[in-house]
Amino acid sequence: MPSMPATGAAPPPANGVVEDIFGFLRVLSDGTVLRSADPVFCPTTFPESHPSVQWKEAVYDKVKNLRVRMYKPAAPAGKLPVLVHFHGGGFCLGSCTWANVHAFCLRLAAEAGAVVLSAGYRLAPEHRLPAAVGDGAGFLRWLREQSVNAGAADGWLTEAADFGRVFVAGDSAGGTIAHHLAVRAGSAACKLDLDPVTVRGYVLLMPFFGGVHRMPSEADCPAEVLLNLDLFDRFWRLSLPVGATRDHPAANPFGPDSPDLGSVDFRPVLVVAGGLDMMRDRVADYAERLVAMGKPVEFAEFASEPHGFYTLDPGSEAAGELISLVSRFVHSCAEAAA
Repeated sequence: MPSMPATGAAPPPANGVVEDIFGFLRVLSDGTVLRSADPVFCPTTFPESHPSVQWKEAVYDKVKNLRVRMYKPAAPAGKLPVLVHFHGGGFCLGSCTWANVHAFCLRLAAEAGAVVLSAGYRLAPEHRLPAAVGDGAGFLRWLREQSVNAGAADGWLTEAADFGRVFVAGDSAGGTIAHHLAVRAGSAACKLDLDPVTVRGYVLLMPFFGGVHRMPSEADCPAEVLLNLDLFDRFWRLSLPVGATRDHPAANPFGPDSPDLGSVDFRPVLVVAGGLDMMRDRVADYAERLVAMGKPVEFAEFASEPHGFYTLDPGSEAAGELISLVSRFVHSCAEAAA
């Protein structure tokens, strides 16, 4: 699908806008995508650095120009767990370079005592699902290359990272990526060989799931809420394969064509929901179904918080509580493995 920078000029009437997400992403009737370089929901007041964290940026896939921002405590006491993080944005928006995502990862590295790797992936509608999931798997292969190839490895990363204690996390759409990577890793037919990298667990922060049938929290969501049902439906229209419904396996873990999760060997999974999130019931249902299957799932709900509160305000008290929860999960899983 062709793309070009967004401009202030309106498209000609004969080639009108058929999809518009806050003016930051517009799709024209001929398929042209106009994408603003400016971040969404991202004021310039977020900190760019942290006194106890070092960070750097690298390209992990030169062909696709996919970047990763790497964060580590400035004075680590030995090798640290690795927390891979995929940003949110409905598969259509977002970047590891956005100031709010950057600020969250700075705080996550500092307070969780972990190496944080915030990885980018290709966005829809230029690259529809499952492209983002494939990029997530590609990043894990890049991480394996760092662990085994001294010539290609980044010493800044390898001196702090314990590749035997890796955790895959994601926010919203990034949480959906984490789910699909967990399913791939735990399926008998999986061909994603990461040895000696060992993924010990997964953290799904308000994962972005869908379904044709509406959950109560979706059906009851007020239209005036910024992150509302209409917006999420637009995200699915733009990110799923053309013609697919929200029951597509990429969106609905329990859809008619989705893999049987009962046969998947899940590593421990932390699932987080927000009580004010339109996705609350769907996320809770996901966790409840996995627990009923006997999977090692921990569910936590922040009752008074909206979708993505930890990146909307990374410096908040609630964000600190979330990071403490993630830190406890990561270190308890790492200690159990040891």
